[in-house]
Amino acid sequence: QVQLVESGGGLAQAGGSLRLSCAATGTGSILEINTMGWYRQAPGKQRELVAAITSGGTIDYTDSVKDRFTISRDNAKNTVHLQMNSLKPGDTAVYFCYAKLRLLWPANEFDAWGQGTQVTVSS
Repeated sequence: QVQLVESGGGLAQAGGSLRLSCAATGTGSILEINTMGWYRQAPGKQRELVAAITSGGTIDYTDSVKDRFTISRDNAKNTVHLQMNSLKPGDTAVYFCYAKLRLLWPANEFDAWGQGTQVTVSS
C-alpha cells in the first residue's frame, strides 16, 4: 500500500522556521506521482491547500504563505518538502502531505494522504 510519511513538524516561535518532509513509500514501479503537496487544517476550519507541486515543477501556493513557504520535490526519492520561514501563529495547524497517484496500467488515479503532523507557532 502507498503511504505518505510526514516528518518535521513541531513547535516554533513566531518568525522561526520549520521544514516539513514527506516520503511516499510503497509506490513500486507501477505508480506515477503526479502532484504532491501540503494541506493544513486548523481546529474548526476546513482543510486548505498550502502548496502543491507537479512532477513537472509547476507550483501553487495559497496567498497566506506566499513569499514565506517554499515547496520542493525530489522525484527520484518520491519526497516533497515544505520549508516554512517567517512563521506566524496563524500557521498553526495539522499539516497533511498529499499526493495524486496515477496507476500506469490500467490507467487510473488515486489520492493519498499522510496522517498529518502538528505545527504549532507561538507568539
